Amino acid sequence: MFPLRAPLLLALRRHVRLPRVVAWLDRARDSLQWTDDRLAHRDELTTLLRAAIGVVWLPPDERRLRAAVDGRVVLVTGASSGIGRATACRLAAAGATVLLVARRRDRLDAVRAEILRAGGAAHVYQADLADASAVELLVRRVLVDHGHVDVVVSNAGKSARRPREARADRQPDLARTMNVNYLGPVRLLLGLLPAMRARGRGQVVNVGTVGVDLPMPYWSAYLAAKAAFESWLRAVSAEARADGVTTTTIRFPLVRTAMSARTRFLRWLPGMAPAEAADAVCRAIVRRPRLMSPWWARLGSFLFTVARGPRDDFGWSSAVAVRRG
Repeated sequence: MFPLRAPLLLALRRHVRLPRVVAWLDRARDSLQWTDDRLAHRDELTTLLRAAIGVVWLPPDERRLRAAVDGRVVLVTGASSGIGRATACRLAAAGATVLLVARRRDRLDAVRAEILRAGGAAHVYQADLADASAVELLVRRVLVDHGHVDVVVSNAGKSARRPREARADRQPDLARTMNVNYLGPVRLLLGLLPAMRARGRGQVVNVGTVGVDLPMPYWSAYLAAKAAFESWLRAVSAEARADGVTTTTIRFPLVRTAMSARTRFLRWLPGMAPAEAADAVCRAIVRRPRLMSPWWARLGSFLFTVARGPRDDFGWSSAVAVRRG
């Protein structure tokens, strides 16, 4: 509201000549500027507090982000919505040429149009990571069009939350969960990593989950797939780092996306916005750590380990029993 009023007052100030009115407009403009400064300061303090308690990560320095991605080719999977969309727009604004990958062409076109309107560069590649032949074709098209990829943001994912016994007749669903979260990203990187290693530089950012540290009931298929890809990437990192290719896994807590919105109880938990998750991805690109995980997730994982015993589920069994009532 305030940023819209300040330019209006400035425009009036230029055309009004009565001294008293001019003085009033000047005071009003100064008051609004003071209010804007207070709001910006409050937002900054709120971000710092949320970062301190492990809900979000601080955004990177804009100059360092631009230096890291300006003129580079960045491929983002799952770019049609949520974290992928926010990340693609943020990187394009910093000067990257963004390759948008997802299943839904209409949504990819909308993201590309948004980036182009803002003065960025983006290309659309429709592909389903669960389809091995589609991934192979995607790799060929990308390498023909661009020659290489500097950064891969592996963000596409599929969640599957249901009791174990309810999955007995849902084998196709289980297979798709594994393909989208594990086998698809592996196939994609197997096609793109050779060019990275040959050029002596490259980066992979994996959008993971704190569920790898803190496994929850009903999410076994999803967490198994995410853990499998994280383990694979960690092993590949040991091989590729000598060739200048680095990898980062970000174990995200709850991010409010369309995927998480389907689970009712998650609506009551604190979470970050997709734009804040995009800040974390950009921070990973700038700093290149091997792992980013909230401090409370690492602490919880440690407590989970030391508390193992006859009841090694850290209390989840009781919660499930109460739920079944």
